[in-house]
Amino acid sequence: MKPNPLSADLYHILDHTRDLWEDLRGARLFITGGTGFFGCWLLESFLFANEMLDLKASATVLTRRPDSVKNTLPHLMLDPAVTLIKGDVRNFEFPKGEYSHVIHAATETTLVDPLDKFISNIEGTRRVLDFALASGAGKFLFTSSGAVYGKQPSDMTHIPESYLGAPEPSDLTTAYGQSKRASEFLCTTYANKYGFQATIARCFAFVGPRLPLDSNYAIGNFIQDAMMGVPIKISGDGTAYRSHLYAADLAIWLWTILLRGKSCHPYNVGSENDLSIEDLAMVVASSIAPGLSIQIAQQHISGESIKRYVPMLQRAKIELGLQEFIKLSDSIQRTAKWCAL
Repeated sequence: MKPNPLSADLYHILDHTRDLWEDLRGARLFITGGTGFFGCWLLESFLFANEMLDLKASATVLTRRPDSVKNTLPHLMLDPAVTLIKGDVRNFEFPKGEYSHVIHAATETTLVDPLDKFISNIEGTRRVLDFALASGAGKFLFTSSGAVYGKQPSDMTHIPESYLGAPEPSDLTTAYGQSKRASEFLCTTYANKYGFQATIARCFAFVGPRLPLDSNYAIGNFIQDAMMGVPIKISGDGTAYRSHLYAADLAIWLWTILLRGKSCHPYNVGSENDLSIEDLAMVVASSIAPGLSIQIAQQHISGESIKRYVPMLQRAKIELGLQEFIKLSDSIQRTAKWCAL
């Protein structure tokens, strides 16, 4: 058997979550989005802890293409602790039996029509909440997004959970953020009405193995350019600010929020170590291909406000003791190394 290329990351996750896993001894988990970036890291770390600690726990994963994911992710999807069920998150048939924990990490980002995207995410969340209620689950985790805050004020360097901003309702490009905001309301309503614990993780930006390099994630695009040895291309003016949490740290945060977080009490998840897109490109270049040039497509317009998408993390750090462990340059190198395999 080939060694798992993520073994160092999995031991890192286990080292910082070891006191949590006893809560999942003998547990039955139900996971949506289990084949996506978040879901794969949750499933990978769950199965590793399950084996290492002999938890005798199991996970049921909802997917639209079970046969396909068995081929693309065999070490996860063919694990004896995993059961795949075929279905769409909006109308799947409920599996039988009781489940102790439900993780709703599925989200629709590919639909072009704003109404379709909004309705799909809302219907999916409600269906999974109905399943959590029917299965007797005591704990529910919803992976929300920093998009619920709408446009971050340029004079606010880090956005806290207490910020009451919201996506502009007349802006059709905000369908994703609107749907996440409404889904949080659904989670809170169900938890208060029916008595189970619904924890909410407002996720920002991340980097790590399994992050698509050819999608709309700037850091993924930059890593791909650097690995190909071509100039790193910035499509905007490079002044916007972002921050990125490494995927293994993300898994630590999500498991901790599920098992230790307060119900209906959202936690920002991400990194506070912000830098401009131009500086991010420079870090990627220096981490993978020193000396690589950077091309910026647009010039910054004088007087135009700087865009930001950076969380404040004091709630998670103070209440749950969470930290950022992996530095950005190390995160980039680990991602590139995994992608090169």
